[in-house]
Amino acid sequence: MIAAKQKNNIVPTGTDVRPKKRKDNFFNEFRRNKLTYLFTLPGIIWYLIFCYLPMFGIIIAFREYSPATGFFHGEWVGIKHVVDFCKSVYFTRTVTNTLTISVMTLFLSFPAPIILALLLNEIKSNGFKRVVQTVTYLPHFISTVIICGMITSFSMQSGLFNAVLGLFGVEARNWLQEPAAFKWIYVISGIWQGVGWGSIVYLAALTNIDPTLYEAASIDGAGRLRQAFSVTIPSIVPTIVTLFILRMGSFFGVGSEKILLLYNPTTYETADVISTYIYRKGLLQMNYSYSSAIGIFNSMINLILITTTNKISRKVSETSLW
Repeated sequence: MIAAKQKNNIVPTGTDVRPKKRKDNFFNEFRRNKLTYLFTLPGIIWYLIFCYLPMFGIIIAFREYSPATGFFHGEWVGIKHVVDFCKSVYFTRTVTNTLTISVMTLFLSFPAPIILALLLNEIKSNGFKRVVQTVTYLPHFISTVIICGMITSFSMQSGLFNAVLGLFGVEARNWLQEPAAFKWIYVISGIWQGVGWGSIVYLAALTNIDPTLYEAASIDGAGRLRQAFSVTIPSIVPTIVTLFILRMGSFFGVGSEKILLLYNPTTYETADVISTYIYRKGLLQMNYSYSSAIGIFNSMINLILITTTNKISRKVSETSLW
């Protein structure tokens, strides 16, 4: 009887007895995670309306656009507007100022959240740590208009900056009227405004470090400073590299809002950047085709920078966005 059962259970050679897996497709994935996709819907709609739909108007950068004739009826001029910008008297000034502010921001502003996160990570008192985090996060939520109003008040001859610098014997002056001081005010105020918010990502990365690494380093005789350089920083290098690549994607993207609220005719020479020039040509002088072409020119530089940085990072550190 046992032999008969075994004979009946014999499976022909070459037959796959493994259970067949159901082929996944988009609809099955959506059905299983429909709530997750529903939460992402507002973000997708926002990007479609404000990021992708306006790209339809890029064509005006290559035409002599007029609102009366529409997008497709202006004369086709190709890259004429970009060539005109490169030949204009404003090209050297705007590109130089943009490059200078971007380099200063990269070297001063980018490391600031990393340093703050490392310092907060060393604080053992949770209460004090929360207070510091709240104080440093707060400027991020203040309107740019209010921030610029505060900077204007602090920069006056009777303002906070002169009160502090006066203790070191520096002569009082209106710092926003000083062309050489404008870039420093812009960059340092940007650090103050964004250092706390930028440290959140690094603090999250620090929480994922294996505690046994610190224990092993402590057994080997490493102090707190040695542990920071040997364990903490190497562990968050992938996060640093990723954010650095993303930062390079907006390297030439110095925003116009803050500069427009702070600069004045006495500081045009050092404060005028590509974005403020686009604002003047596009909205004030209504030269839409010319300003659109400059915007594309600026975006292409950022695209080249992020692509190059990503390629170098992939070869050097094996960390990249794609």
